[in-house]
Amino acid sequence: MIGPTRFRPTESLAVRVIGLSSLWAIAAFLVVGTLISSLYERTAQSGFQAVVRAQLFNLINAVTVNEDGGLVGVPDLGDLEYSQPLSGWYWEVLPASANTEGRLSSFSLGPGRIEAPNERERPFDGQYRRDYRTTGLNGETLYVEEAEVVLDGDNHAARFRVMGNASVVDGDVAAFNRRLGLYLGVFGLGSIVINALAILTGLHPLIGVRRSLAEVREGRADRLPGSFPAEIRPLATEMNLLIDSNRRIVERARTQVGNLAHSLKTPIAVLRNEADAIGGERGRLVAEQTEAMRVQVQHYLDRARVAALGGLAVARTPALPVLERSMRVIARLSPGSRVELDADGAGRAVFAGEAQDLEEIVGNLLENAAKYGRSRIRAELRLPDDDHLLIAIEDDGAGLSERERAEALRRGARLDERVAGSGLGLSIVTDTVLQYRGDFRLAKAEIGGLRAEVVLPRAPDTPMS
Repeated sequence: MIGPTRFRPTESLAVRVIGLSSLWAIAAFLVVGTLISSLYERTAQSGFQAVVRAQLFNLINAVTVNEDGGLVGVPDLGDLEYSQPLSGWYWEVLPASANTEGRLSSFSLGPGRIEAPNERERPFDGQYRRDYRTTGLNGETLYVEEAEVVLDGDNHAARFRVMGNASVVDGDVAAFNRRLGLYLGVFGLGSIVINALAILTGLHPLIGVRRSLAEVREGRADRLPGSFPAEIRPLATEMNLLIDSNRRIVERARTQVGNLAHSLKTPIAVLRNEADAIGGERGRLVAEQTEAMRVQVQHYLDRARVAALGGLAVARTPALPVLERSMRVIARLSPGSRVELDADGAGRAVFAGEAQDLEEIVGNLLENAAKYGRSRIRAELRLPDDDHLLIAIEDDGAGLSERERAEALRRGARLDERVAGSGLGLSIVTDTVLQYRGDFRLAKAEIGGLRAEVVLPRAPDTPMS
């Protein structure tokens, strides 16, 4: 029995397209975010360094030496940070020649000292300037602009240092990156959702095609209905042409099967009459073989008819009326047997197939139960899931062992030669059930005898359109 197909995300066109577009969107936003963050950080650092450099020039212009070579001056760099102790913004002026004395520093630096790298680690450029990063008094990161300048004609030289709190800039860049990540994340998620909705909307007509094909397969429609977009319309047209072609093939096969049955009917009837005329043992033998031939011909004709329908639009047959009708016939043919039917919750079950095939399955199983049961026949109709229906026939006879149950399913096998018949009953049921991709099994019945159970495809309850 073939169950419902399991959904695999990797096999879905929508999942593939949405997944690939989402990966591309995520990669694009990551690249864009990285570029924006890098540009902002570079701009912020450049602006910060330009401010520190400008304040270095202000400091150089505000300091000179007196007659004794001492450093003098009252620099005002225009930033209150230089007046707040340990603010991370400092300036300092130190002697750079032997004839220069003294030390000037901002109030924020006070007597504190901030070490500078030696000239071999960080050399001055051609203009006697250099910049570097170091650690401040509070553990903050400082950006330092430093220059050595000759102050007068007597070659009094001084080293000027202006230090800015780079941790503030780093914190601003980090805060900007967090906001940028949040905005890009929200925008990216929205873009992915909108993109997914657009893709699903674009692929929605394909879902309509799939549903229409399911309606055709289940017998609720005879062709793909409705209008489709220009890209899908040729596919729908070709599918309708294929359905029409298959329908013509089925009709032709049915006609040929009917012609064959009609052409064989007369020769078989002649053989039967000749057997009756011969009489005796030889006549009985000819009659038995003629009947077996008729049964087998009818069986293979039915198989050909079912095979011709396989995979095409199926008929719809309410299961309960067929079961009730067959049980009434068996009840009349076996007046000594009690016939019971249990169909609770399955009264609306619809078999996805021909009524004649369901009647043949049920009829053969009930006929077997009547032959080998003692006084009780019990039938069940159940719905094990949304796609299948189950019919079980039980009797209270002697039943069969496991080996005998396997033997009983062989074509033409007869475990009891005392009972008339061709032995094709269960084999016919097996073939017909397999044609519908169902399942047939034998088991021990709860009432003591044999339980024959078939699982068949179930059609939806919606009436055929």
